[in-house]
Amino acid sequence: MIKINRVLISVSDKTGIDIFAQGISRFGIDILSTSNTAKFLKSKGINVTEISDYTGFPELMDGLVKTLHPKIHGGILAERKNKEHSKELSRHGIKEIDMVVVNLYPFHEKQSKDNIDIGGVSLIRSAAKNYENVAVLTDIKDYESILSELEINDGALSLDTLKRLAVQAFGYVTNYDALIYNSLNQQIFGERFPGIFSIIFRKAQNLRYGENPHQSAAFYVEPEISQPCISNARQLHGRELSFNNILDANDALELVREFQMPTAAIIKHTNPSGVASRNKIDDALREAYKNDTYSAYGCVIALNMPCNRKTAEFIITWFVEVVICPSFDSDALDILKQKKNLRLIETGHLGRIKEYYDIRRTVGGLLVQTSTYPDITEKNLKVVSKRKPTDSEINDMVYAYKINKHLKSNAIVLAKNNAGVGMGAGQTSRVFSVKIAIMKAGENVKGAVMSSDAFFPFRDSIDEAAKAGITAIIQSGGSIRDEEVIKAVNERNLAMVFTGVRLFKH
Repeated sequence: MIKINRVLISVSDKTGIDIFAQGISRFGIDILSTSNTAKFLKSKGINVTEISDYTGFPELMDGLVKTLHPKIHGGILAERKNKEHSKELSRHGIKEIDMVVVNLYPFHEKQSKDNIDIGGVSLIRSAAKNYENVAVLTDIKDYESILSELEINDGALSLDTLKRLAVQAFGYVTNYDALIYNSLNQQIFGERFPGIFSIIFRKAQNLRYGENPHQSAAFYVEPEISQPCISNARQLHGRELSFNNILDANDALELVREFQMPTAAIIKHTNPSGVASRNKIDDALREAYKNDTYSAYGCVIALNMPCNRKTAEFIITWFVEVVICPSFDSDALDILKQKKNLRLIETGHLGRIKEYYDIRRTVGGLLVQTSTYPDITEKNLKVVSKRKPTDSEINDMVYAYKINKHLKSNAIVLAKNNAGVGMGAGQTSRVFSVKIAIMKAGENVKGAVMSSDAFFPFRDSIDEAAKAGITAIIQSGGSIRDEEVIKAVNERNLAMVFTGVRLFKH
């Protein structure tokens, strides 16, 4: 146990620091503080000694130099059981500092060099290095638990607590430095992929297991993520999310984010089995379900609009693992909570997601790529067939293209009337994906359009599509057999457009 006699407080975010300072004052603990924090604490009636009064040295350069002084770092770094350290402290009039409470300038809010903290980082590193003798608090969430432990132990903290706080502090500084490195690298060099790739993620929760029960797993999130997504969504009900739930919920949410109309997506094993857009969200979900009722069992549902009563009444008619959407109406929530294990996830209002790094792990390495795709509209399409597509075919082709981005390659999407009516994904042969999509579409295949995530290497897929009743095709183009494929399209009086954009997803 380490008795806490003297605490240094220097915080940018002052949330709760007055309550914490009042709490430690009850144990007769002396408080040292930098000017702004001291002014705040004094305004709350808390007795504080300003660091400049203690060191006998004023703050310099508009506060750039405050705590970088031997009387501060000597008091933090001194090892309590080292007699020579104790003699030096006494010789120079240095007092031991037993706790450091620091949070740093919010660089993430204003990414400029003026917001790069120097003294605070140095205080944290000194205290964390000497963790057997000094407590270091960098997280506001720890204030309450530390006060409770001080109460229980009559003003002392356990070594286990000091170790935990030190590890947490090094993680805090690591994240701060990575944020600065990435920002300055972009500002100064304009590099999208820096020489050292450094992104910090914070553990949100342990998971029961990974993709399979024998695998351990946890979920990590970016500390400063602000856009609505699975990483900062709120679980309102149901069992703990699993590894696979999180993957499927993420993919489902990003799919429905593509559309402005009320849209529902049903996901199984990271691939959509049904997608539809309608004027009402409950109608969209019914249409998406109808497209593949077999695969919908044990699915994840994503909605881009709030879940209302009618939608909830439909959802509870079959087995669903997760529902993720911007919000739930109160009556919808009451209905869905009848299913004890159904996981209900609320994201807040959705918009188009900003570009992020798409990261894949290899053994001993990391693959990093940008995340966004070019927008495809009618203006981007190159008609390569003799027959021009109709307006409704163009609408459905663009719709199918948006879905296609979210299927594993080789990927084929059949769409009609703002719904994906058949999908084939993850096959080693493109024509097999075509056959699967046609089979799943059933009678809906007639009059549908077909989207392919890449070019057709042979005409066989075109022949299969024509036999099934598909009328128009959207694909990237770029095959050495493009002319052969175009010839097949013209023979069948189909319409075909090239996008010039490949959509592989491995």
